[in-house]
Amino acid sequence: MRPLLRGPAGNDDEESSDSTPLLPSARQIEAAPACCSARYNLALLAFCGFFVLYALRVNLSVALVDMVDSNSTLTDNRTSKECAEHSAPVKVHHNHTGKKYQWDAETQGWILGSFFYGYIVTQIPGGYMASRIGGKLLLGLGILGTAVFTLFTPLAADLGVVALIVLRALEGLGEGVTFPAMHAMWSSWAPPLERSKLLTISYAGAQLGTVISLPLSGIICYYMNWTYVFYLFGLVGIVWFILWMWIVSDTPETHKTISHYEKEYIVSSLKNQLSSQKVVPWVSILKSLPLWAIVVAHFSYNWTFYTLLTLLPTYMKEILRFNVQENGFLSALPYFGCWLCMIVCGQAADYLRVKWNFSTISVRRIFSLIGMVGPAVFLVAAGFIGCDYSLAVAFLTISTTLGGFASSGFSINHLDIAPSTLLRNGRLSSVSLLLLTCSAPFSSHCLPKERCRTGLSVTTTDTETEDDNN
Repeated sequence: MRPLLRGPAGNDDEESSDSTPLLPSARQIEAAPACCSARYNLALLAFCGFFVLYALRVNLSVALVDMVDSNSTLTDNRTSKECAEHSAPVKVHHNHTGKKYQWDAETQGWILGSFFYGYIVTQIPGGYMASRIGGKLLLGLGILGTAVFTLFTPLAADLGVVALIVLRALEGLGEGVTFPAMHAMWSSWAPPLERSKLLTISYAGAQLGTVISLPLSGIICYYMNWTYVFYLFGLVGIVWFILWMWIVSDTPETHKTISHYEKEYIVSSLKNQLSSQKVVPWVSILKSLPLWAIVVAHFSYNWTFYTLLTLLPTYMKEILRFNVQENGFLSALPYFGCWLCMIVCGQAADYLRVKWNFSTISVRRIFSLIGMVGPAVFLVAAGFIGCDYSLAVAFLTISTTLGGFASSGFSINHLDIAPSTLLRNGRLSSVSLLLLTCSAPFSSHCLPKERCRTGLSVTTTDTETEDDNN
């Protein structure tokens, strides 16, 4: 039998509030095996879904480098020549068949940032729709819609900047429902002592999607042309949607192939987390300090994350002077480190809780602290190293890698502090996601322009999450 204790003796009030949602008094069932289980199959399919999701999101960041006529940004960027050309000559001729556009740095900022304006709009509706049509269908349709719109990106670019901005905003509308939908599903599927592992597996797909998408987009742009970037990833998204709808179910009770033992294990572990309250207590939610701690943490972390996610390829080209092929690989390196860190941290967080009897609140605080302060230190340092290419890439990689700790900190703290009924309608995660996403469009307008210095400097804020059941 797994240990049921939660931590060393100390503050009884804190420990009781920490353990209330995680330690039901009902009879405990031994954990069902993970191998070939329905819950881990869901985690793997969700992993693939978020892989596709972020591949669709970031492919434009690399493709835009090849879509824009470099002469159009030369007058705007007065610092690019401060770092000398250093890319090794390549033997294979760069394919130049893709159409070039005369978009200045400000226009590129609007194109890259437009996605997040649509992303903001569907955060709250996404939580509501998840309670009406189910997280499975909502997540599937969100990614399918984004994939279909991605296929039309070359056409929109030909029609003009406004059409491309509108298309990217529509893609954001589709992706905005995905995290509320996934949180709603995990509130029915994730046993409390497996939350860190299951959620980090599923959300780690976002990092690996970035890792694969960035260099692959660079290779496609270099050897083919940028239009194929959107065709390839759009088709992959459609294939994933078919598999998702065929295999996944919203709850263990409706799953067709789940074993009876695993279903009983999941249902019994979540039984005492259900709330009998039918009306969402909005006033109490908005007065909750733990919720606002999560919001501030998300806002601070994601300002940095989305700035790098959107603008790192541009920084690599305009400031560090890497060519499009090198650009994709080097831009992906930080996210490969983050992906590895997320997987390891998910296992470590649950290990600390189960084997070493760490309280949940202690684990969330420790991982949030490392995942916030670590990236901030190395990212600020990256702004003062000038044209030291190796050190710049190293600092950015370490910074993003350490951010993976946050995946087992505040990123999943919603499931600790809220009853499952509230999470199943997706509204708690929708509130925090809505507020954190507000930072993204503004961070996307920081393109290297007239007064850019030879470095990238972004400051994040550290915050700790508090556990509360009021």
